[in-house]
Amino acid sequence: MTVFITGGAGFIGSNFAHYMSQYDVVILDKLTYAANMDNLYPLDFPVKGVDLAYKNRLEELFNQYKPKFIFNFAAESHVDNSINNVHPFIDSNIIGTVNLLDLSVKYNVERFHHISTDEVYGSLGYDDPPFTETTPYNPLNPYSASKAASDHFVMTYHNTYGLPVVITNCSNNYGPRQHIEKLIPKTISNIMSNKKIPLYGKGENIRDWIYVDDHCRGILDVFYAGKIGEKYNIGGECEVRNIDLVKMIIKLMNASEDLIEFVDDRPGHDLRYAIDNAKIKNTLSFKPYHTLEEGLKKTIEWYLKQ
Repeated sequence: MTVFITGGAGFIGSNFAHYMSQYDVVILDKLTYAANMDNLYPLDFPVKGVDLAYKNRLEELFNQYKPKFIFNFAAESHVDNSINNVHPFIDSNIIGTVNLLDLSVKYNVERFHHISTDEVYGSLGYDDPPFTETTPYNPLNPYSASKAASDHFVMTYHNTYGLPVVITNCSNNYGPRQHIEKLIPKTISNIMSNKKIPLYGKGENIRDWIYVDDHCRGILDVFYAGKIGEKYNIGGECEVRNIDLVKMIIKLMNASEDLIEFVDDRPGHDLRYAIDNAKIKNTLSFKPYHTLEEGLKKTIEWYLKQ
């Protein structure tokens, strides 16, 4: 039974693909700057370059492979880029998802797993309780608005057309194969090059971090035992201020904190994200295995080898 992994040449999708070697997988990817074919080595899955916003080409692939399971990782995901130009986010995250949903109904897909983000819930104060699956959506930037819209369409296709779907909302991922534009790999890269590490504001924004392998295991837990029509939050149980995260990387790499350079904060910068893992822990026995220090050491080692 064929599995489509959309965005499978990107960061999280490629890491997940390595967990699916026993399946008949086809990778669908737009192959933008954020994709890297080396991410899939040594897998020999077919990779199809396709823009999900172009439905005719997408339907050719559905007709050819008749997928039974879809894992939708495909997304434009960089908040700064969405602030500069929202239209690629509308095309990929909304139109692309709707095209996948339309064809999934038409070709009787047995499970549509949509990978989303904690950013759809908005921003928390320092003392607010973490996000749960019932937290109302309150996206505060163009990226999170596009992901929130795609989540709503996924649930709408379940409720209206009976499409078997699940949604997982994850916290900030880090680990091997992440594009250099993101905070952790940029910090590692800049330390390696002895360049300044730009940090928004005073670095006091808080994120919940999850090592990408832990996230992939959570997705598999939902795939094997999750309930159709449900949402599951997958978090790392690891809240940390950006400034403390960067200092931890600097310490692990024996560098100097003098490399830190505070820059003007970006517009609409959410203060804090935090995920409540209770549902997936209690119903599917999921737990993150990696501490932040363990995950960072593995991540640093991977980038040093590249």
